[in-house]
Amino acid sequence: MTNSYSIDPKLDLVLERIVDVKPELLWKAWTQPEHIKKWFTPAPWKTVDCQIELKPGGTFRTTMQSPEGETFPNVGCFLEIVANRKLVWTSALLPGFRPVAKVENGADLLFTATILLEPHGAGTKYTAIAMHSISADCLKHKEMGFHEGWGKALDQLVEAMNSAAD
Repeated sequence: MTNSYSIDPKLDLVLERIVDVKPELLWKAWTQPEHIKKWFTPAPWKTVDCQIELKPGGTFRTTMQSPEGETFPNVGCFLEIVANRKLVWTSALLPGFRPVAKVENGADLLFTATILLEPHGAGTKYTAIAMHSISADCLKHKEMGFHEGWGKALDQLVEAMNSAAD
């Protein structure tokens, strides 16, 4: 699936892994608020609130909480949805495709994310792509710990969904 994407190493960050969870369970983890709250934010941070309106232009909102209790709301919208295979959202647009200024949604980093789920044996080839408009934002996201943070969140997702399947 990633072949349809032109990855630009100056603008895009990619996390790719084979995980032992079926695509359908990963899809649930990404599209149901009760699951998102269990894994989305790398511990010791938490996701304390989530709203999902699973349609193009629909709301994707999370509120992250630091270990000190400070909250960080993030609002974006879904762009593309292919059940069990592909989820695309952006923080650069509010629900209804309304353009956003950085100060409006609390974001200091605007990007578009794509999650690709491809069956692989008994599990899934999981690909997360974060696309940025300028190299400075890409570098900032990388330095913020994109690979470590998104990797830890994926580990938490796998653990949560394996526990849910038991």
